[in-house]
Amino acid sequence: MQAVILAAGKSTRTYPLTITRPKPLLKVANKMLLEHNLDNLRDIVSEVIIIVGYKKELIINHIGQKYKHLAIRYVEQKQQLGTAHALSIIEPYIKGRFVLMMGDDIYSRKDIMKCSKYNYSILAVKVKNPENFGVIIEKNGILLDIVEKPKKFISDLASAALYTFDRKIFRWIKKIKKSQRSEFEIPDAIKLLSKSEKVHAIKSKNWLPIAYPWDLLRADKILRKNNNNIGKNSAIYGKIKNSSIGSSCIIKGQVKDSIIMDNSIIDDGSIVESSIIGESVYFKGTINAQNNGYSIVKGKKIKAGKIGAIISDNCKLTNVNIKAGCKIGPNIKIKNKNIIADL
Repeated sequence: MQAVILAAGKSTRTYPLTITRPKPLLKVANKMLLEHNLDNLRDIVSEVIIIVGYKKELIINHIGQKYKHLAIRYVEQKQQLGTAHALSIIEPYIKGRFVLMMGDDIYSRKDIMKCSKYNYSILAVKVKNPENFGVIIEKNGILLDIVEKPKKFISDLASAALYTFDRKIFRWIKKIKKSQRSEFEIPDAIKLLSKSEKVHAIKSKNWLPIAYPWDLLRADKILRKNNNNIGKNSAIYGKIKNSSIGSSCIIKGQVKDSIIMDNSIIDDGSIVESSIIGESVYFKGTINAQNNGYSIVKGKKIKAGKIGAIISDNCKLTNVNIKAGCKIGPNIKIKNKNIIADL
């Protein structure tokens, strides 16, 4: 059996963290999203085809041609024309049954195994806000329809965008048209497939979607089970609580409910709460989290829950106080300032 991972997108909703790297290379619990999924595919598949695009060389250089016991093949999606288009370009490499998954969410091994028992399946998860998802309508565990972001309640089961298919799916991809987003979408193809084949809706409780930067904090907390996760060669002189600290970091201040990436320094007297600090960042200052906070994404206020700040790679921030919800792009140097808006 093979697996296909879609990892070509630019992922602007996770800016500024994805300005410097593709989203599948972001880390939770000190392991990249892509690595979590590859580890969970072990002994289920023998080959993984990774569809790359944005900053593809970073994925290829990090993962290589083999990941542990998995053979890895890379195929480039040169035009971002949707998920079904991405799948269509690897038709020549598909031998039979395969698992299809997104490279920027985390799927559990248990869910992958349950889905892989069937020729055709879709992973479904119960959500509180189905109007934000592709919603699954099923009967006795068999897919009847998928409705994209319904305005009226029809079901609280959302698609987690993990599927099992065989080569028949390519026949239906050739028949679909562009969606309202001007993209070729996998749900349109699977709806056609479901008219002639039984597509099993498999319910999950273990899906960790990563849509926005703060979703990394939630996934990180779940995967490390509220324990600290400290990377290699990191020196901890301050106080760490419920956080992930990358490799070769120096922590002299207080860090709580946060992710600190590799080679970063949190200097003496600093307070960092519910924040994500990128790689090779020097930080001296204060980030106090806000409950029920929000952040600006593509010009819109987005609820972020308990949130501090999001700081991208290679920043040097000295004697700063950062307002909750602020995002700071890469390579920014600031000192002696209150930061109250995105930079």
